[in-house]
Amino acid sequence: MNGEDPFEASLKRQPRRSIPPAWRGEILASARQAATFHPSRLMALWSQLSPVNLKLSAFLWPHPKAWAGLAAAWLLILALSFAARDSSTQGLARHVVPASPQMRELLLQQERILTEVADLGEKSSAASVARPLLPRPQSQGRGAFLNT
Repeated sequence: MNGEDPFEASLKRQPRRSIPPAWRGEILASARQAATFHPSRLMALWSQLSPVNLKLSAFLWPHPKAWAGLAAAWLLILALSFAARDSSTQGLARHVVPASPQMRELLLQQERILTEVADLGEKSSAASVARPLLPRPQSQGRGAFLNT
């Protein structure tokens, strides 16, 4: 790295050659062709979008003024919503005061109570599931009806 690379030194010693004029003309012609507008490309895109365009225009055609009015109403709603935003509420989240020790203690106590209640609920539901199902008495009237 400190010394010069021998390959780069040999490249520096070689004389520069100019681009042949024929190549230059071909390169510029292809660049001009790529930069010009080709209606065939637009027609190919239009032919791909044509079915979508036909369906959309058939859907919107019965009442184009109503659709334009609906679009204008939505734009108005969005503009009013954007204008009515209160920028002062965005700064409130950054200036949150940490909870006091008393508040932390109350929150911990509330969490303990909730876990106790949840544990009691789980125990009662477990007891109801663990209870064996006893056979229920069956009605004798059904058999008497069928025997007559």
